[in-house]
Amino acid sequence: MSTRHRRENIIWVGMRQLILIVFSIVALYPIYYMFVTAFKTRDDWLHHQFGFPNPITFQNFTDALSRGNIPLWFQNSVVVTVASILITTIVSALAAYSIVRFRFTGRVLYFNSMIAFMVVPPAVLILPLFVFAVNVGLVNSLTGVIIIYSGLLIPFSVYLLVSFFRSLPTELFDAAAIDGCTNFDTLWRITLPLSTPAIVTLVVVNALFVWNELLIALVFLQSEELKTLMPGLTLFKGHFTLNEPLIMAGTLIATLPMILLYLFGQRLFVEGLTAGAVK
Repeated sequence: MSTRHRRENIIWVGMRQLILIVFSIVALYPIYYMFVTAFKTRDDWLHHQFGFPNPITFQNFTDALSRGNIPLWFQNSVVVTVASILITTIVSALAAYSIVRFRFTGRVLYFNSMIAFMVVPPAVLILPLFVFAVNVGLVNSLTGVIIIYSGLLIPFSVYLLVSFFRSLPTELFDAAAIDGCTNFDTLWRITLPLSTPAIVTLVVVNALFVWNELLIALVFLQSEELKTLMPGLTLFKGHFTLNEPLIMAGTLIATLPMILLYLFGQRLFVEGLTAGAVK
């Protein structure tokens, strides 16, 4: 490689790294602002909105937990998230395994419909879902929201698991059949253990969606006692509009569980994103 080409390569690599650094700063700045503001007094925030807290205070967290219904909203979010993830994972695993392993009428149509449903924005479904929920008595009910979230998450979950299951060697399934394993045994003892990265990816991605979702929870959970964290924080903000540190403290409390979930499953999450890309 000539000196000129080497210099151009160094310049290109440097520009690419600079662009990545700029995008990283843009992405991380809201987290920085939320974190430092949560530990500021109101006067400190009014005079130094973007600097480090001086002095550091934990009073905002105490006030957020005592003035609002954050513990109750947190509990509702946990119930909705865990139930939605369990239903979605079980149904999607069974559906994906059936699509990959069995040959039945409508199999291709069903899988293609899952892909089509992935591009439908949830906002378009709000009105028909609300009419349906009113007719069956599921408005202002955690059960109704769990059913809606599960329905929204299943298409993507089926698509991801089908892509991963297809990458597994067929010899494993043939050997299991020779050893006398039933289809359920093959799914439970072979397919799911080998699919741990994909399952973890589903859990992390779907949990982030359910935990942070606002529109559906805001429309269908109308009682303050039944609200999840995100719509609850909008109500909290209405009560304490001028106290930004208090709002950021509540937001930080709501964000920490998902940060911990991502950190816990980070390695398997990255593996799951590339699962099924090659065979």
